[in-house]
Amino acid sequence: MKELRNKNAFVTGAASGIGLGICRALAREGVNVALADIEQEPLDKAVAEIAALGVRSFGMPLDVSDEAAVDRAAEKVATGFDGLHLLVNNAGVTFAGSPLLGVPQRQFDWIFGVNVFGALNCLRAFVPLIRKHGEGGHILNTASIGGLQVNPQLRNGPYAMTKYAVVAMSETLALDLEGSGIGVSVFCPALVATNLMRSGNRRPERFGGPYRPAAPPAIAASRPMPTRAISPDEAGARAVAAIRNDEFFVFTHSETRAWIEARHRRLLQGFDQVDAWLAGQPGD
Repeated sequence: MKELRNKNAFVTGAASGIGLGICRALAREGVNVALADIEQEPLDKAVAEIAALGVRSFGMPLDVSDEAAVDRAAEKVATGFDGLHLLVNNAGVTFAGSPLLGVPQRQFDWIFGVNVFGALNCLRAFVPLIRKHGEGGHILNTASIGGLQVNPQLRNGPYAMTKYAVVAMSETLALDLEGSGIGVSVFCPALVATNLMRSGNRRPERFGGPYRPAAPPAIAASRPMPTRAISPDEAGARAVAAIRNDEFFVFTHSETRAWIEARHRRLLQGFDQVDAWLAGQPGD
């Protein structure tokens, strides 16, 4: 999507972190931005900041895991903009690493409700708005480098489970939209300096309400971060460049190539093993 100026975008998780970084980068390109976030006060500040960059900006509080609320947000965007061109599906939550079988079901309901079903709710509600005008557009889904491997240092399995789903969702959507003029990107950043680890402060009441995360185990706390943290503005600039260039897989840290190569070596080992097994079977 080469020409961004005067286009209209809807961004979730927009009041802080990667979402706000993307909003800033879009506004600097002349894109009007509707911001959605579950926290009202940071949202109000973010809307004012984006408007000060000289574009049209308005906000709406939104819990993306609430399908009816997402549908209402789409109605507001349809009224507030003369056509929607960009959807940035960025809202997400996480919680401290834990042995898989020790995670309560309510926590799984929450993280899947936001990261997976929240993204799907937004696709259902907003892709028709992009289709409607026939001018094309772009969708960027924020996954994570954790959507392509489970990092042995971070032990982020439950989070990675949801982000694997976002990658598959994006691959499916890209196939469905072939020939439509609507591009799809899946954003797979590594470490970004955000407040994602404070997601517990924003957990809705139906999932148990806000909570204070337990301190990570001493061994986890002592592990160094596997990559340097980039700023939300760096992440935002990378995401907007990918939208402009119609990239599908969008990475932020070149060193994470080795993580993905290691996982693929393990996959290929499985094929070597089945080849060896088949070679040892008696003929028909």
